[in-house]
Amino acid sequence: MTAMEKLSDHLAKRRTELRQIKKSGQKIIGYIPGGYMPEEMVYASGALPLCLIRGGDPEPVAESMAYIPRFIDTFCRCQIGYRMMGEEVLYQLPDIVVTPIGDINQRAIADLWDYYTDIKTLRYGVPHNKREDAFEFYVGSLQEFKLRLEEFTGNQITDDKLKEEIKLQNRMRELLRNIGALRQPGKTPVISTRDFIKLHHAAVWADRTVFMEIIEALYEELKQKEQVDSDKPQVLLTASTLAMGDGKILDLMDEVGGEFVFEDAAEGLMPYAHDVSLDGDPIRALADTYFMKRVPPAWFRPTRERVDYLLDMVKEKKVSGLLWYQMLYRDGYDIQSYSFQKEFEKVTGLPFLKLESDYDTSEKSPFKTRMETFVEIMKQGRN
Repeated sequence: MTAMEKLSDHLAKRRTELRQIKKSGQKIIGYIPGGYMPEEMVYASGALPLCLIRGGDPEPVAESMAYIPRFIDTFCRCQIGYRMMGEEVLYQLPDIVVTPIGDINQRAIADLWDYYTDIKTLRYGVPHNKREDAFEFYVGSLQEFKLRLEEFTGNQITDDKLKEEIKLQNRMRELLRNIGALRQPGKTPVISTRDFIKLHHAAVWADRTVFMEIIEALYEELKQKEQVDSDKPQVLLTASTLAMGDGKILDLMDEVGGEFVFEDAAEGLMPYAHDVSLDGDPIRALADTYFMKRVPPAWFRPTRERVDYLLDMVKEKKVSGLLWYQMLYRDGYDIQSYSFQKEFEKVTGLPFLKLESDYDTSEKSPFKTRMETFVEIMKQGRN
């Protein structure tokens, strides 16, 4: 059995395992994705972090309409719908839900869970810039989060415990970086974007010990794979959200003859580019990596850091085009896409495709038509 097969087998049993963990009395801390909730702090408190990262289904989006107006980001409406429908086990398990609030969409999740469910939320703010005062604000948010976790679990989070958890998470980040680095420009990826995203999703709800063993083995497997030249147009994928269960554009890219070779997403990918320092105050070290060093999402200001990062990745990965995938009503991404497209096309001369999803089944046909055209333009550009 290959490492990815072992991972699939483990995930198939994971919901049952999580039910047993819940019955045993261990606290389960659910959290909303976005990369601003350090799992190290939850593990150090003796609780188990569980990221609420499901998406892609139209039913919970429709269900959310009974609780909130339509004009909220599709993924965030999904998080409300899954809980209210009561069919997804992962959304019934948390003892509390942590919501780092970076925009109105994430705040809506917290508001609705607070009002309509018996599970309360623990909130803290995420600033929209990287000034020194913003950094100190985020440090203060993590310090308050630490106190609330200690109160909720009854366990003290010591610096030593926190640093041990940081070491483990650093190893996970290192392996994800190493696996990602094996995907060389111009070569058929040794691991598909679907499987690479699956690793990120598994990282935030699989058993951590089992997951670490699997990705250690996977890295060794992938190192042995032959690097074969690719004749397909290669694409950089940037997204507001890449949810577990939202594989529509991944399937379609395969169908139309292109391939993704690099991914950037505000929600859905575990931040893995930088390790957390083990020197000094661990809370400030976490804040430095999770906030200051991380490439910001589209709702940060100024926007230059994210724009330059994407342009650099396009050059580094030698892609033939960029696909911009966003959720309906994620206004920060919608606004940035307008100016970014103009600069991207002017600087690179490459094709740009923007797709906006409401997790509607009727999207597939128009998405496919537009992606076929996108791929054809890239092929003509190469010729």
